[in-house]
Amino acid sequence: MKKYEEMIKLRREFHKYPETGWAEFYTTAKIVNFLKELKFNIKLGTSVINPAFVQGRDIKIVNKGIAFAKEQGVTDDILDLMDGYTGCVAELDTGRIGPTVALRFDIDCVNVNESNIETHKPNQENFRSIFQGLMHACGHDGHMAIGLGVARWLSDNRSQFRGKIKLLFQPAEEGVRGATAMAESGIVNDVDYFLGMHLGFIAKSGEIVINPSHFLCTTKFDFRFYGIPAHAGAAPEEGKNALAAACNTAIQMLGISRSGKGMSRINVGVIQAGEGRNVVPAYGCLQVEVRGENQGINKYMSDQVQRIAQGNAYSFDVKLETEIMGEAIDLTNDKELINVLSNVVDQYPNLQKIQNRSFGGSEDATILARKVQSHGGKAIYFIIGSDLKAGHHQSEFDFDEKQLITGLNLYTGCLLSLLKK
Repeated sequence: MKKYEEMIKLRREFHKYPETGWAEFYTTAKIVNFLKELKFNIKLGTSVINPAFVQGRDIKIVNKGIAFAKEQGVTDDILDLMDGYTGCVAELDTGRIGPTVALRFDIDCVNVNESNIETHKPNQENFRSIFQGLMHACGHDGHMAIGLGVARWLSDNRSQFRGKIKLLFQPAEEGVRGATAMAESGIVNDVDYFLGMHLGFIAKSGEIVINPSHFLCTTKFDFRFYGIPAHAGAAPEEGKNALAAACNTAIQMLGISRSGKGMSRINVGVIQAGEGRNVVPAYGCLQVEVRGENQGINKYMSDQVQRIAQGNAYSFDVKLETEIMGEAIDLTNDKELINVLSNVVDQYPNLQKIQNRSFGGSEDATILARKVQSHGGKAIYFIIGSDLKAGHHQSEFDFDEKQLITGLNLYTGCLLSLLKK
């Protein structure tokens, strides 16, 4: 009960101070300070994030995150170790020969303004987000609380284990921007078993989806068109219209033929262009995502959107800048870990085991999982069901906090199965 109460407290503290991807400096410092007390070996900054593979990082937002952390009393020694990059990895080496197991927990929030209705529990219990336009509306606050609950349990029970445990607190999952940079840091190169999970999403409280399927590969693009401004009345022929290039690109992208080989998706989520009604627009930007049931389909969609953007840049005689802002891949869970998790779930009569259900979305934990699988390790990603007050990424989102203890029990059960002396 004490561990459960501590996890609820942690979850609500994280919920109150949500931070967007690559700006989670206060959040990272809070995690680090908790883990330091438990005597974990902690790695930060470029030891867990490879800057060459960072995606979708806005330095203005980063600097705001650093400033907020300083306002909250985060010390320069921790910020210096972060070196501008959020997230951390906590390691516990038992000193006894055995496998290395990694558990991954995402730490960022969503760009959603939290509801102010009285019946919303964070309002009733005084842990509503303090930031306008930012909210833990996807359960990552719960994921972090579970991760720290596991850390507490490991600290109390370290004599029972062999091998090594790594707890990965990953930044920038939203927009699938953070996992690639963490994977390319080398932090999972020695990992034998990788486990990740999500609260809610496709299951209700008491349901555990052991082997979700249909993780969609995805690539997130920013397309920036640069034209030439001109007077729209006196000399329009002297301008190069970036807005026209962006709009034509958006329309043509939405008309891409879908793949007959599996699920494919495209969304043009943002279009920004123009400077004034009497000026030929010199700038236009599209924020686009494509998805596919497998890497081949996703590549087909990616190739199509890039070709269309390049064609319209040529047609309207404007310059084009393309930047990949995030990515995730598909995943097939390994049978060995499916069996391990299945046996753990069987130990709890109140839990219902669901062997398979379509995930139908994208998750960049797949990149870390596949990195482990690429050198012969095993990986699994599963779902801990939770009754929800509203759907993910909605302003009234809230999950069943009883599932924090479910997460703790499942992870610790798997660790006992894989690492017990």
